[in-house]
Amino acid sequence: MAAAPVEAAGENSSMRAKLAHGFRTAANMNNGNHVVGETPPVALDVDALDRQLVALLNRRAAAALAGGLAAADRCSENAAPAPLVEANQGPLTDRALQAIFRELASGIRALAGPLTVAYLGPEYTYSHLAAIARFGQSAELAPVATIAAVFEEVERGQASYGVVPIENSTDGRVADSLECLARHHAHALSGAGGDSGRAGKVGAVPQICGEIPLRIHHCLLGSGSRNDIRRVFSKPQALSQCRNWLSVHLPQVTLEPASSTTEAAALAAAHRDTAAIAAEQAAVNHGLTILARNIEDNPDNITRFAVISSKAAERTGRDKTALAFEAPHKPGALADAMAIFKRHQLNLTWIESFPIPQARGRYLFFVEFQGHASDETAVRAIAALQKKSLRLVVLGSYAEAEVVE
Repeated sequence: MAAAPVEAAGENSSMRAKLAHGFRTAANMNNGNHVVGETPPVALDVDALDRQLVALLNRRAAAALAGGLAAADRCSENAAPAPLVEANQGPLTDRALQAIFRELASGIRALAGPLTVAYLGPEYTYSHLAAIARFGQSAELAPVATIAAVFEEVERGQASYGVVPIENSTDGRVADSLECLARHHAHALSGAGGDSGRAGKVGAVPQICGEIPLRIHHCLLGSGSRNDIRRVFSKPQALSQCRNWLSVHLPQVTLEPASSTTEAAALAAAHRDTAAIAAEQAAVNHGLTILARNIEDNPDNITRFAVISSKAAERTGRDKTALAFEAPHKPGALADAMAIFKRHQLNLTWIESFPIPQARGRYLFFVEFQGHASDETAVRAIAALQKKSLRLVVLGSYAEAEVVE
């Protein structure tokens, strides 16, 4: 994959401190037994260290296999455990350490058998990067053409997991994902005839088993210079998230929608007067120049992806639960439903309304709260909400994840 995005000034300061500590450590390991001006003795024999690393990594993998950990909750995060990150004194950055452990966990899990993950393709889109961030590159990452196809792959058992975007901090909800969640749970959310939405389907209903909050950094990519640009292509969402930057820096260009950021990058590679808004990794893949980095208008631009599977995630003790319900169409019904969460002291982290297809004036409400569906408090709250709702379904419980930088 490509180089990581440029780090912020505070991160650079921390990195320099860790580098300094690492160099001091290396010097101390040489015990000072060398003459100034001469090449120090090879106390840190790189080849020997690499051989030790290989041996230790395989011991770590063998221990996971022996303990059955390779096949355990394969939807869990691949990040380095927090105590290891806190103990990191460099020179490797925390982000580099996280990446190493992510790929280590990915390789170990692959030993338990092939792990196929469907995502909204093509390669080098943000969905692809989110899938890599969660499952690593030892997983079989399978691009598909639509969000609906991700759900289909999981439901039919062609993929163990799927990765779909559900909301962005700038543009809000991703309607296609909410529609798919509602449609695939139609048997629980609908009354008589509700199974019609699943005609011809096989397998278990996909449920949410994880989340991936991915910080989105948009780059302006091109094969020429910025002065050459006459058109800028990208997904409509990416164009929207950069509209202020574009109006200031490229006010005369024409903005053109593309089916994906990857398609936009391909167009930029083919035409010198065309630029794309995409991830830095797309520039490497298409041989493009990064003309400007981090052009998103909102510096806290985060897209949250849901990980879906036919299997529930393991309980972690720091979980969230998503559900969908329809309230009766009468005064105070929604207020009464929402008051249940306050009464049971459950903190809401996501609320979204979604019109029910072919039922004008009726809405589903997607809600997420901190806690696991099996917690005693959550069980009571869900039972109370069930009585206040026309229909309700729990979409899944999953670990609360940190933002992926």
